[in-house]
Amino acid sequence: MRADIIIIIFVALLGAAAPACAQHGQDVAPSGQMMTPSGRNPTADSVTEQQLLKEMHKLQGRITIPDYKAALLEQPQGRSYQFFHERLLPWIAGIVIVLMSVALAVFYWVRGPIKVGKPASGIKVKRFDWVERLTHWMTAASFIVLALTGLNYFFGKRLLFPLIGPDAFGAWSQWAKFAHNTLAWPFMLGLLLMIALWVRDNLPDRYDWIWLRQFGGFISGTHPPARRFNAGQKLIFWAVVVFGFALAATGILMLFPFWALDINGMQWAQYVHAFSATLLIAIIIAHIYIGTLGMQGAFEAMRTGEVDLTWAREHHPVWVEEDHLDRRGARARAASVPAE
Repeated sequence: MRADIIIIIFVALLGAAAPACAQHGQDVAPSGQMMTPSGRNPTADSVTEQQLLKEMHKLQGRITIPDYKAALLEQPQGRSYQFFHERLLPWIAGIVIVLMSVALAVFYWVRGPIKVGKPASGIKVKRFDWVERLTHWMTAASFIVLALTGLNYFFGKRLLFPLIGPDAFGAWSQWAKFAHNTLAWPFMLGLLLMIALWVRDNLPDRYDWIWLRQFGGFISGTHPPARRFNAGQKLIFWAVVVFGFALAATGILMLFPFWALDINGMQWAQYVHAFSATLLIAIIIAHIYIGTLGMQGAFEAMRTGEVDLTWAREHHPVWVEEDHLDRRGARARAASVPAE
């Protein structure tokens, strides 16, 4: 019996001494890592996460499911995109839009609206037919909704969320996304129709440089010669075409994600979409200003399709001459006078 007790005590002592023997050839670093007798960390030569990112530009594993994107764990471009989306984009968009709005307000306060210098003739001439007006208003209405719902992506959680709370903001954002994805299609259709209807009248001509040198007469009060569209209107047209196509292309890529691009490509689509939208919103704000407050009679042209002959002579004298609007106006006026 005593022998059994002695054996049990011996085995217990041997088990307690084993960890100390195992650590006899190793030391423990302050960080908790095991060290060799030489004081070297045995895992120091292993590949680190930072080395993988530097060499491979991403951290990627192996998966057995068809979705290859799930294997991508980390990429530096994602950090750049997060910095752009969370920090740069709201500031860039806010500064551009606010600066344009303030500049137009100051210009209106200093210059006021551009008025017609002579009394109206009472003779109306056709400027836009119903197809052109329908195309303009369809594209304009679609873009306004797209701009407002898109700005929610920039500023929603910073401005609206604290004001209306999570539930209302969540519902608004969901409906904003539905509206954005739906009205993108009439906007793209309108863009194509605008090109078909107006590309010929928006090609550069010799009068454009005169208009640009005189800044359209906004400062001097004069009216430089112009055909159906002046240089300013042509710049807006081509800005809408270029940035509109950029928005359409990147928007389709985002509506159908990853069918043509990988994760990094989708991020670049977001960059192009955001910058194009910001610039086009600022340009359209200027266009709305000129078409409403900034120029007398401009809104009437797109509302009814007609302008007074005096307005046409002052703002687009070459168009009046080349399209013989004076003769048409004279005939229309003669036809409206009752015979005695």
